Amino acid sequence: MKSAAKPAARKPRSDGQRNRERLLEAAKQAFTESGADVSLDEVARRAGVGPGTLYRHFPTRDALLESVYRTEVERLAAAQRQFSETMPPAEALRAWMRLFVDYIAAKQLIAPALNTMVGGPSRVFEATGELIKTAIGALVENAIENGDVRPDIDALDLLRALVGVSNVASVPDWPASAKRLVDILIAGSRP
Repeated sequence: MKSAAKPAARKPRSDGQRNRERLLEAAKQAFTESGADVSLDEVARRAGVGPGTLYRHFPTRDALLESVYRTEVERLAAAQRQFSETMPPAEALRAWMRLFVDYIAAKQLIAPALNTMVGGPSRVFEATGELIKTAIGALVENAIENGDVRPDIDALDLLRALVGVSNVASVPDWPASAKRLVDILIAGSRP
């Protein structure tokens, strides 16, 4: 007896996709401004949709938090490709590292909520960590090949330096300080 073939997944309608994107952006802004406990009705209001639309896309707060986090990581990976295509290698690396500082700031706001998710944040972080490592690895490799940075520079060392700054993020202006650190790291990486 043959098993029935699964129907192909239907492509989301364009208005549904736009609503999803607006919800993710509104949630990111709301989480940044008010923390991860912001009302989901507030997120829907900011996105200009009803609560039913929010729950159709994200049935739980955890689903919304995880989607915001994943979307930020995917944007970071996409930025690596865009920067590599449009900028000289050293400038692409600098721009991506500065964007990574913004990602860390958003992650710090969302991380406490991710910690409450069933299964904890590790499954989310594990799934997205490779995207980040691959992105910075490609940028450093391009900069090395172009002669912009020394060949002994390890991409993960640069990443660890930025993450380390975020761990002492006790002052409100730490992202600005971290972005200055990016310039110092790039200068110190030159041949």
